[in-house]
Amino acid sequence: MTQLFNKLTEKEKRRILRKNTTAAENIVWTYLRRKQILNERFLRQFSIEFYVLDFYCPRLQLAIEIDGDSHFVNRDAVDYDKERQAFIERLGIEFLRFKNEEVFTDNDAVVNTITQKVKELQKGNPPRPSLSKREGV
Repeated sequence: MTQLFNKLTEKEKRRILRKNTTAAENIVWTYLRRKQILNERFLRQFSIEFYVLDFYCPRLQLAIEIDGDSHFVNRDAVDYDKERQAFIERLGIEFLRFKNEEVFTDNDAVVNTITQKVKELQKGNPPRPSLSKREGV
């Protein structure tokens, strides 16, 4: 079976993107990291095939993209994003997409939208009991 997720061939691309995150991505990451949204784990700069997602929750199969100006500069960029999203959605992964301006001007609405989507996806995919020693197991 072909590996689709976090391919070694994309490792350097992911590393570069993590080192060069945008201000909007950094803001969203402060809310997603360390299971702050309904105890769900999000990963940053996660690759699927040769596409890299800004954020991804593997358990819920939820991708989050923060789009800067480069996503809207020309028709090719818009078409690329549509093709990329369609490919990823065919794998059963849901998408949330926000513009940088949304993050900067109404961050609470962005976080609320993410939280609501996580709640919706958790209903069909309830959390598994933890086997962590810290929780007395």
